[in-house]
Amino acid sequence: MKKRHYLTMITVVMLTGLSMAQAQNPECMTNLSIYAEHAKVKNYDAAYEPWKMVYESCPDINKANFSYGEKILEHKIDKSSGAEKDGYIQDLLSLYDNSLKYFPTKYTKAGVAIDKALLLYENKMASDEQLFDMLDKAFKEDRENFKNPKALYLYFSSLVDLHGAGKKDLQDVFDTYDDVTEKLDEENQKVTDALQKLLEKEDAGTALTAKEKKLKSAYETNSESFGKVASSVDSKLGALADCDNLIPLYEKNYEEKKGDVKWVKSAVGRMFSKDCTDDPMFRKLFEAQLALDPSADAYVYGGALKQKSGDMKGAIADYNKAAELETDSYKKSNILYKIATSLRRSSPSQARNYALKAIDANASNGKAYLLIANLYAGSANDCGSTPFEKRAIYWKAAEMARKAGRVDPAISGHAGQTAASYDAKAPTKEMIFSSGMAGKTITFSCWVGGSVKVPSL
Repeated sequence: MKKRHYLTMITVVMLTGLSMAQAQNPECMTNLSIYAEHAKVKNYDAAYEPWKMVYESCPDINKANFSYGEKILEHKIDKSSGAEKDGYIQDLLSLYDNSLKYFPTKYTKAGVAIDKALLLYENKMASDEQLFDMLDKAFKEDRENFKNPKALYLYFSSLVDLHGAGKKDLQDVFDTYDDVTEKLDEENQKVTDALQKLLEKEDAGTALTAKEKKLKSAYETNSESFGKVASSVDSKLGALADCDNLIPLYEKNYEEKKGDVKWVKSAVGRMFSKDCTDDPMFRKLFEAQLALDPSADAYVYGGALKQKSGDMKGAIADYNKAAELETDSYKKSNILYKIATSLRRSSPSQARNYALKAIDANASNGKAYLLIANLYAGSANDCGSTPFEKRAIYWKAAEMARKAGRVDPAISGHAGQTAASYDAKAPTKEMIFSSGMAGKTITFSCWVGGSVKVPSL
């Protein structure tokens, strides 16, 4: 009873203190209400003065001081120039710092650093070095909350520019590239996982709620953004990661770094992705990884070496071993996709089987769906007894391409273009009319199997 009474007294004192604080600042409460109403209808000029009074006098009275304050100051920045604009920019930079000071549970270190860096970048008020230092510190101190795609690109882009100016080593570029691409993959996986649950609900015939429709749209937009940024990061890296640059760098650092498993795995992985596997340095690094960490990746690289030498049977065995060892479903899916691509020319049906296994491991593996679409399209001449039936396979291919973009919006641009190209190769309306096949079903007796329904006119 004493403890309960004690807690009750504390609550009363706290509430009394809050009431007294508000009573001492009735003007803050009044102006908070005034600027909030103006801000809700985007009348930011009218909101500015009452907001400024509350922000300066009672910064911690309500989070709206910062959420609405950001919009108000952004409006002022857009509508001003010269020294006045610079003043508003400084006010916004200060607001970002204070948001973390007064509402530490609502804002993050990375989020604040990103907002400041992007503001400075957009207004050309910081050098590449300043931008990189801000973002590098934020990434290393608060990686979990460093999620902004634009900031991830700026982080890497500014470093590449510093390397071009002779201020950063090539190894720094590669290390940061690994960090940024890994983070982009992580965030896209989170988004596509959430999207997949909604797609499954739709496919089961259950209508999405209004909230779920908004979430679905947001997931699709975010995934597409991560995909575009990943492509931009690769483009920015460009020729820096060519074999001509990689091989001398790894030869130079090998003796010093050969016991560093992270460095070795990164080096062999990069040489593998850039198809530098013919060089003796690749085998040297590969053998070093085998000794340090005989993981699934090592079997993938071993399979690649065997495939290069023409030993496809041995290569597939190594790839399958890698898939068995891999416990991460996303990585397993990528290995199975690798096997599928290795078999695409020699055995389309086996390639599809592995692509489907890749999809089983990760339902959001759009690349696997896209591969199946390409396999179908490549078999057009083998799947039908008439020109019409042969061209009908392109409808099936287009369907798979669209599915690729649906489950993984990060590749929706490419998937959409692929689907459109296949649709263009499918029978035209004139062909459908003259054939008398409108609304009928065509069954494929080749390895593709299944059927398609001819569109009705």
